[in-house]
Amino acid sequence: MALLHNRISRRELKERILQDTTPRTTISFYCYFKIDDPAAFRNILYKDFKELDVMGRIYLADEGINAQMSVPSQNFEAFKNYLYSYEPLNGLRLNIAVDDDGKSFYVLDVKVRTKIVADGIHDPSFDMANKGRYVNAEQFNELTKDPETIVIDMRNHYEYEVGHFEKAIEIPSDTFREQLPMAAEMMEADKNKNIIMYCTGGIRCEKASAYMLHQGFKNVFHLEGGIINYVNQVKEKQLPNKFHGKNFVFDQRLGERVTNEIISNCHQCGKPADTHVNCINDACHLLFIQCDECKEKMEGTCSNECLDFIHLPEEEQKQLRSGIDKGRNVFNKAKERLKRVN
Repeated sequence: MALLHNRISRRELKERILQDTTPRTTISFYCYFKIDDPAAFRNILYKDFKELDVMGRIYLADEGINAQMSVPSQNFEAFKNYLYSYEPLNGLRLNIAVDDDGKSFYVLDVKVRTKIVADGIHDPSFDMANKGRYVNAEQFNELTKDPETIVIDMRNHYEYEVGHFEKAIEIPSDTFREQLPMAAEMMEADKNKNIIMYCTGGIRCEKASAYMLHQGFKNVFHLEGGIINYVNQVKEKQLPNKFHGKNFVFDQRLGERVTNEIISNCHQCGKPADTHVNCINDACHLLFIQCDECKEKMEGTCSNECLDFIHLPEEEQKQLRSGIDKGRNVFNKAKERLKRVN
């Protein structure tokens, strides 16, 4: 089956969305369910989403779907009705972005993966049907009044850094697949305590809750709809908000403002800051936190080496970039990958 895909350059598509004034709504959703032929389903979704002018990033696997997308607001009901026409997705919760400028995505990518969230689990007896109990915002707040309740953040270190729940435990790793066994090991002495797991939109903490139960933990909960749904519920129901700072998101925005608190620091000068940027050097693109002063001083680069690099002739830059694999180029304090500038 031929693979349907975009025929316009990403640069041009990005320019189009930046200039487009059409109101758009950023949403995310996921669902664990059996997909017999992910590749065929992928082409169907691509064609139908394209007709609705949907943009975003959708992952499909035989275990389900994971999606973050931008939908023209005028097409939102049509999109929802289309999605709900699939029985496993009927009535599925759609997380609406907390802080949205309508510019979250500029291209439609629908990809088939081995898993909708890479977990490193190879045990055939592991079953996602045996997952932790959902808690909503009100239940989360109530459970966390008990000092014995353990709250675990199942996001990456750079997500935790800019915002997290009160007294949440960070699992210090770069990847979810590494975090799962680490979380079980770190909590080994607390198998009978109430444990609440959370993430951005719910997909990682739902799988993590199933993994913890698989490892013999007894009272495992996970935050329904993750941080995004929690913040929306807090606003709607006028509940106390226990999340502080910014919610990192994996789109062009790189973050949703939840509270005005800035709990992290510029990776270059150490001043309070929580704006994630990618190094402007195309040979680097390191994801890091940069304040406005350092952005101006360093011209959007992460280091003096990158600052020098962007002032080289373009042809020389292209030659030096050739063959570079940036991979997961993310600032990590523990690895001292970025030196502060004075």
